[in-house]
Amino acid sequence: MKESLEKLRHSVSHILAIAVKELYPKIKLGIGPAIEDGFYYDFDNLKLSPEDLKKIEKRMKEIIKRKLDFKKVKATKAKAKTLLKDEPYKLDLLKELKDDEIYFYETGNFTDLCKGPHMKNTSEIKAFKLLKIAGAYWRGDSKNPMLIRIYGTAFPTEKELQDFLIKREEAEKRNHIKLGKQMDLFSFQKEGPGFPFFHPKGMIVWNELLKYWNEEHDEEGYQQVKTPIILNRELWEKSGHWDHYKENMYFTKIDDQDYAVKPMNCPGGILIYKSRLHSYKEFPIKIAELGLVHRHELSGVLNGLFRVRSFTQDDTHIYCTEEQIEKEVIKVIKLIDRMYKTFNLSYHMELSTKPAKAIGSDKMWSTAETALKNALKSIKADYKLNPGDGAFYGPKIDFHIKDALNRTWQCGTIQLDFAMPELFDLTYEGKDGKKHRPAMLHRTVFGAIERFLGILIEHYAGKFPIWLAPIQVRILSLTDRNKRYVERLEKDFKKIGIRVDSDTRSESMNKKVRDAQSELIPLVITIGDKEQKSKKLALRTIDGKIKFGVSKASFIKKTLSSIEKKKDAMY
Repeated sequence: MKESLEKLRHSVSHILAIAVKELYPKIKLGIGPAIEDGFYYDFDNLKLSPEDLKKIEKRMKEIIKRKLDFKKVKATKAKAKTLLKDEPYKLDLLKELKDDEIYFYETGNFTDLCKGPHMKNTSEIKAFKLLKIAGAYWRGDSKNPMLIRIYGTAFPTEKELQDFLIKREEAEKRNHIKLGKQMDLFSFQKEGPGFPFFHPKGMIVWNELLKYWNEEHDEEGYQQVKTPIILNRELWEKSGHWDHYKENMYFTKIDDQDYAVKPMNCPGGILIYKSRLHSYKEFPIKIAELGLVHRHELSGVLNGLFRVRSFTQDDTHIYCTEEQIEKEVIKVIKLIDRMYKTFNLSYHMELSTKPAKAIGSDKMWSTAETALKNALKSIKADYKLNPGDGAFYGPKIDFHIKDALNRTWQCGTIQLDFAMPELFDLTYEGKDGKKHRPAMLHRTVFGAIERFLGILIEHYAGKFPIWLAPIQVRILSLTDRNKRYVERLEKDFKKIGIRVDSDTRSESMNKKVRDAQSELIPLVITIGDKEQKSKKLALRTIDGKIKFGVSKASFIKKTLSSIEKKKDAMY
């Protein structure tokens, strides 16, 4: 199904190119691949508004009705250059191809540099939709021209297309970038593309996440460390990152020496381990770091908090004996399970094995893969096997969480590493008094905290559970007469640890309620003369339930219990 869907979408991307070429003959073609949820095509020398998509769609439907064949044609480089003489971006792609790799697809009068695959005929295309227009640098490099990118999607049937569009509309309502702005949580600035700026309310959510993370990890016996952001070239050469990860790293010079901004926390944590001798009696040693890392991402793939250039990872490195691996892996799985359930997130696990580009011996990899398989088997866990998809230093178990829209996201991971201890000559003193090599587990729960926060915003549609909400309670005054009483209530709630603010503006109550709902505040209390006299509260929840005559003591008890248990209260 995946291959046939890719073939369909790739074919529709060509029809998009034909339609745009017919409507705007002076355009220059970029690339038009199938992607996860559809396809896109890039164009230069083209100006469009969203309204123009309907006109392009209409022309695409006309082209489909022509019942044109997709014909694959092989060409020499010389012939290809002639065919592409007016297409500078295609000529740029041609430079990288060998003579035996050059193929074109002919569809009517349209010819495109492409190796396929495609449908046999345009008449096979039944359901498609153009979705949006965006800008994209050629080859994802900001030094290159900015092209117009048209996104679309296609499905075998109209029903599948409509189901997708409904789901997409719901996802757009939950878009974390839009909600982040609406709730004043974070922003991105032109002075730092790909580097998120967290606002005060965003930092409240951030700190609550880390507070919960710290509580769980303290309970499990983890110790926290902090390592420098910039470390010298020698370290990254020894770790293998210089050879295997260089294209994703940032560099600088200090005292005429090469340094790199860390893309991972592991090597710095290893240096802490090496700073003193260790005994088997200490094992397992669980060293955690909420470490800020930087990775170079192409501008074209940056996407809110989901794909950034700097992020904080909840890294932990567990040093243990080979005999302890299975037990420690099981403990980590249980920890991740417990934490994900707090957010009402389900998940599945995937085991990834040795990739083509790897360090360490075959024996090391075999031992590591067997250890992870045994741990999964011992708890009777269901998992998917991904051959060849492990990290360059070891196999891994990835946790793919499912959100409220049934979308999956890879967050937590457990990676077993025998290579790094070998590269860095890590040792411990065993029962026999001799030096031995420890096993090393890399693991995260949230993964990138920025990304996890973005997932949570969309999972909850911005309606955070009360323990996470930046403002948990807002108190509204019905008239100016109630202002001082509202201010006293606000002080009382703050003293007991409830995040509360008040709205005593001379605005209508409807406007105040709408503003609180727009900010997605979980609980709204209204105080008028009746409430002030009775010392009772009129309460409105974020899901629209209204309750009058709520006692202050009852409200406080239920709210604090909800915060402590990290569950929504029933008022």
